[in-house]
Amino acid sequence: MKKLFSRTVIFVALLLLGFFFIVPPLVERRLNRVVSHKVSSPSREAANLHAQLRVVDLHADSLLWGRDLVQRGTRGAVDVPRMIEGNVALEIFTAVTKSPRGLNYERNGSNSDTIVWLALAQRWPPRAWSSLTQRALYLAGRFQKTAAASDGRLVPIRTARDLKNYLERRKQNVNITAGLLGIEGGHALDGKLENLEVLFDAGYRYISLTHFFDDEFAGSSAGIAKGGLTPRGRQLVERMNEKRMIIDLAHSSPRTIRDVLAATRRPVIVSHGGLKGACFNNRNLSDEEARGVARSGGVIGIGFWETAVCGSDVQAIARSIRYAANLVGSDHVALGSDFDGAVTVPLDSAHLVDLTEALLKNGFTPEQIRAIMGENALRFLLENLPE
Repeated sequence: MKKLFSRTVIFVALLLLGFFFIVPPLVERRLNRVVSHKVSSPSREAANLHAQLRVVDLHADSLLWGRDLVQRGTRGAVDVPRMIEGNVALEIFTAVTKSPRGLNYERNGSNSDTIVWLALAQRWPPRAWSSLTQRALYLAGRFQKTAAASDGRLVPIRTARDLKNYLERRKQNVNITAGLLGIEGGHALDGKLENLEVLFDAGYRYISLTHFFDDEFAGSSAGIAKGGLTPRGRQLVERMNEKRMIIDLAHSSPRTIRDVLAATRRPVIVSHGGLKGACFNNRNLSDEEARGVARSGGVIGIGFWETAVCGSDVQAIARSIRYAANLVGSDHVALGSDFDGAVTVPLDSAHLVDLTEALLKNGFTPEQIRAIMGENALRFLLENLPE
């Protein structure tokens, strides 16, 4: 009996060790794949141009996975060394607080939650097991710890002044990068408008009203009802306007997009996605929706994964960027990779020069490439972040 008990304890201990230390990296390695199609070095023209850029990416879910982002990783797409190598001036790190089981782009309910298993496996504090607001706060804390451990290489941005000061520093030292926080889905408020203040104080500066399911505030493009803004959603839009928090329309249903564009008094973004005219699916924007975002003064981040651009290489990304630029003007187009968002991408943050080269081959001028690769996003943030 004693021997059986000992064996049982050892077996349970091994299971727990596997759950805590082996399962999370295995899951990420399977979900966040980088499949390079590049077979040669970038041209001298592309390399020289890329070195002059200030690259900005509007969406990465890298905080979710628990990797040490200060160290160069062997999985996923983003960490501080790779950002610096790829000349990334600013990455927006987003908090994913809930994801439904059986995730798809057509129809998801809100009554399941796979993130709780990741939270348990990574040993998040108990307060984050059930509260989505606490999950967002935990991930904000993870970002701050990463910045503190980076020896000044990752600069946290909260205000337009922070961004201006950082960009001045970067003129003298390109071996630094920066990060800003966003949230994927209004459900991170736990249904309480007062939590907007809590999340703002933690450093979050944009929120998409929905993710893969309808929530208390708005309908999702992949939800069940796919409705528009609810009365509480209209209150949320108003409060975000007052606080100069940026509204992200990624994942929003057509009705939500229409309602927000009619209700907001400030420009909006689509942090990551594509356009139906270049890649038709339920997730992407119609031409009229894209024009509405541009008319608001906003920018559209073109994603890097197949559902966004109908292709698995950088040429597919460039084609979607070309379609967007022709439709709304190159001043309203940006990068929205969705790096580390449980998607497969053709490059990581260290190799964004490959996209610069693809844009050159697609006929974009150097000035247009500077705008699309970062200056449009920087202009938008300098104009719309809190002062």
